[in-house]
Parts: sequence; structure tokens; C-alpha cells
Amino acid sequence: MTVKVLFAGRAGLWDSYETHLKTALAAAGVEAEIGPQVDPQEARYLLISVKDAPQDYAAFPRLRAVQTLSAGVEHVAGNPTLRVPLARLVDTGLTQGMVEWCTGHVLRHHLGMDAQITRNEPIWDPKVPPLAWSRKVTVLGLGALGQAVGEALAALGFEVHGWSRSPKSIAGITCHHGDEGLKSALQGAEIVVLLLPKTAATENVINAQSMAQMARGAVIINPGRGPLIDDEALIAALDEGQIGHATLDVFRAEPLPQAHPFWAHPNITVTPHIASETRPETAAQVVAENIRRSEAGEEMLHLVDAARGY
Repeated sequence: MTVKVLFAGRAGLWDSYETHLKTALAAAGVEAEIGPQVDPQEARYLLISVKDAPQDYAAFPRLRAVQTLSAGVEHVAGNPTLRVPLARLVDTGLTQGMVEWCTGHVLRHHLGMDAQITRNEPIWDPKVPPLAWSRKVTVLGLGALGQAVGEALAALGFEVHGWSRSPKSIAGITCHHGDEGLKSALQGAEIVVLLLPKTAATENVINAQSMAQMARGAVIINPGRGPLIDDEALIAALDEGQIGHATLDVFRAEPLPQAHPFWAHPNITVTPHIASETRPETAAQVVAENIRRSEAGEEMLHLVDAARGY
């Protein structure tokens, strides 16, 4: 039987996915008709870009499952019309990209590179940074991305702490969970990396109280979700010196409005949501495997828990 897969990604995305998806599905042994032209009334699987996701899933009467083309699911999870499994994308290419971006910025701040890169005066100031094992780095969020980033930092020798809502055990990482665990994870942290999903429970997790628990002059790196940070509280903490620098890749509104105070703040680095991106060549393999699993009656990979929102 030919499986009908509707590609409902954002405009222009199909061109970069077409060859990879068709090749991956064939390699997985799935005979499929796939593309943006598939009749919604006939679609068995729906591939979506979450920001452009459909609002009414009742429009797909034969739908068996929805697969996102990104790690974030906040625009889809909780939709009352979605009554089939929702799988988020956990992709090796996206994970590797996130590891590289986070590791680069952690090392940048750990080594104090900005002082030399931005210096315009002939000042000889040989400040030697501490070794990695003397630096507490905390990763908030220990899903696939957070775990991979934490493991990479631990491999470099950092004292890595991680926090998640539920208990985790990861070699090389001191794991914390729950409300009290969050305080322990942040206490004295010099660099904090945010890789939590956006949920009601995680919004503004970085606020005046949580920032006060970090080491004075701590650095915050956010490639996760913009709403994880209370923007006004962050600016206040930067101005007061409790936070030394913030490197931010995600924001509540994107593109970040030109008048937003983040742009002009001397201790904020803005990057334009480039920490990592889905790579069609690797993402297609995940999509094909999930469709194969579903068709074989097996549980799909990376299913979203609607109650938790991720």
C-alpha cells in the first residue's frame, strides 16, 4: 500500500527536503507518495514546520501521526484538535550543530576572548583564565540537546551540572531535578546554558531570584527559547553586575525588533537564531524511520507528552 505523506513545511522548504525524504523512505522500505501536493483528505502522515503548523487537525480525517521538522513543539502540543501521536524531531545534525554553537560560546566566555577581540587600545593585560575543571557550568534542560551539550562540556573538563524536571543520571554530569534541584544547579554557576522547552513551567525560569543564585558576574547563554528569560530582570541584573554577559540566540519576538534594548546593551551578544538548524539530509532519516515504525505497528520515536508539552 502506498502511504500518503503531506509535506506541510513552510514555503520553499520542500525543495531542500524532496530528494532526501524520497531516498530515506525508499531505504526504509516505505512506499510513499509524499509532497505538498498530497490531498489533505488522504494524508496518513503530516510533516510540519511548527510555527506554520495547521490549527485544525480535524481537516485531516485519515491522519495517523504528525511529525515536526524541528525540536520545538510549543505551537502544536496542546492543540485540542490533535488526536493522533505527535513526534518531535531529534536529529543528529541539529544536535551536532547545537553542541558546536554552545561549546564555542562557553569557551569564548570561559577564556575571556571578548577582551582581546574587542580591544582597541594597546593594553598588555595578561590575565590567565582558570582551567575548565575550576569552572561550574550548568545546563538547564537535559533532553537530547542538553545531554549532548553537557557531555561535550564535561569531556573538556568543565564541572558540569544539569537540571531537568524529572530525575536523570548522566555520566560526567551532576544531575539535579525539581524545584530544590534547580537552586542547587544554579548555586554558584559561572556559566548557564539554557536548553529547556517552552512550557508554562519553564517560562521566566531565569528571573531575578534565579539569577541571584548564580556566581556574581555569571554568563547566561540561551539557544533554547526566548521566554525562558525575564527580559527586564536580565537587563537589571546586567546593569547591576550580578550577570556579567548574556549571549542570546532566541527571543520572544523574532526577528528581534530594532528598538529592543538587547541590541544596544554593551553586555549582550545577539545572534539571529542560528545556534542550530534542522539538516534535511539527517532529518529525513528520522522521519522515514518514524513512518516505518508506525506502519509496522511499533512505537514512534520522540513522541510528545501532551500533558508536559514536550
